[in-house]
Amino acid sequence: MRNFLISTILATGLALPAAAQEAGGRLDIVVQPEPPSLMLGLVQNGPTQLVAGDIYESLLRYDTDLNPQPSLAESWEISDDALTYTFNLREGVKWHDGEDFNADDVVFSVDEFLRETHPRLRVSLEHVESVTALDDHTVEFKLKNPFGPFIGVFENGTMPMIPKHIYEGTDYANNPANNTPIGTGPFKFEEWNKGSYIHLVKNEDYYLEGKPYLDEVYYRVVPDAASRAVAFENGEVDVLPGGSVENWDVQRLTAMDGVCSTGQGWEYFAPHAMAWLNTREGPTANKDFRKALMYAMDREFVRDVIWNGFGKVATSPVSSKTNFYSDDTIMYDQDQDKAREHLEAAGYDGETVRILPLPYGETWQRWAEAMKQNLEEVGVNVELVATDVAGWNQKQSEWDFDIAFTYLYQYGDPALGVARSYLSSNIAKGSPWNNVAGYENPEVDAMFAEAAVAATPEERQEIYTKVQQTLVDDVPVAWLLEIEFPTIYRCEVKDLVTTAIGVNDGLRDAWVEK
Repeated sequence: MRNFLISTILATGLALPAAAQEAGGRLDIVVQPEPPSLMLGLVQNGPTQLVAGDIYESLLRYDTDLNPQPSLAESWEISDDALTYTFNLREGVKWHDGEDFNADDVVFSVDEFLRETHPRLRVSLEHVESVTALDDHTVEFKLKNPFGPFIGVFENGTMPMIPKHIYEGTDYANNPANNTPIGTGPFKFEEWNKGSYIHLVKNEDYYLEGKPYLDEVYYRVVPDAASRAVAFENGEVDVLPGGSVENWDVQRLTAMDGVCSTGQGWEYFAPHAMAWLNTREGPTANKDFRKALMYAMDREFVRDVIWNGFGKVATSPVSSKTNFYSDDTIMYDQDQDKAREHLEAAGYDGETVRILPLPYGETWQRWAEAMKQNLEEVGVNVELVATDVAGWNQKQSEWDFDIAFTYLYQYGDPALGVARSYLSSNIAKGSPWNNVAGYENPEVDAMFAEAAVAATPEERQEIYTKVQQTLVDDVPVAWLLEIEFPTIYRCEVKDLVTTAIGVNDGLRDAWVEK
């Protein structure tokens, strides 16, 4: 067997300065916008992952090179035929309510709860034949076929561990525990003052001796970007996670004395901004209309002016930062003449097209206005539909849109973060994180399935190149930017970003130098 027994001491970084052990204290972090929920097994949008990532845990973490590291599993083995993954769980781990965490929780979380609730993970679980508790601290995953990216699905936003004793046999979506989330993580839920803050406190029974170092964390809800920038300048908050302030404020804030920033902590996500195009009905159901949209947009203007250079024009459903990207596709540079030609071919008759902006701040509102202007310049009638975060989730989940802004994470491999948006088997009302566009193409389904289990990277690249060529021609989604999110923080905050998901699971290791 190929043995991946990892040294827990080395991977968890216990050998830190004495100052970290004695630091304690409080950290104030901006969360923008306020999460709709903290139940990470049910909701996976960015603000939820930011806060709940320190309440819930998974079996593994990933360093900034995407190498797996111990978390709830202290070691693991992969069989030579790549069909059996065996995880050895830590002993002495407790849920926040004091109950023991064990292998039965893993089986319940993966095989029952998340199979039902988690559209992105469900795509990967199609390759899983069984999940079995061999004993209280050993779990075995049997795959139907080799699935190379499988070792990459064990992070807390993708496969959060859910307490079986609280959720088994219940209506998951309406379980009262959703309001007071219980995980195994370094911090416990204390209080949520809606519209103001979410308060987490140190888990005194955490299984890593001496951790976490912080006593408490406040996630501050500050309604507008200018106020968030002022709160940081005034010392009211210590950390501005990526996207907390408008792009034009980043350079000014990072130039302040005692302020640090990093672009690390997004390697696992590779955030890809795009707009769902409703392929079921309305003008966007027509392929020529969708091509007209791509040619109408000035995405370089968006990158340079609206995003202040923090990004790269997307040319494919796969990010250039993600494995198996290809640039051998149609390039939709702005060309208004081509846009009008495709509108004529689509038979567009002036019907109003509804754009649903992403309600994450002024940058996104300006972006939607820029798209509206670009479309109107080529003769499309456009209406912007304003919503809050809950309304945005609901409208996408119910397919009540023509064009809907979003950004999704890629998770290092197309099989993990890309296929979910285009597989016809992943079309289901009720979630904004599956195939929301309603795109159906049996050829694409077959290629994604083949690429996921192909034997070599070369074979996978060949298939994924064909997938990208087909999708870019069909345009079920308007790909916009590969966006960049610098994290801004006070320099006395140490070890805030130590993994490929950054602040989302960083508070286990973070400490404040006194």
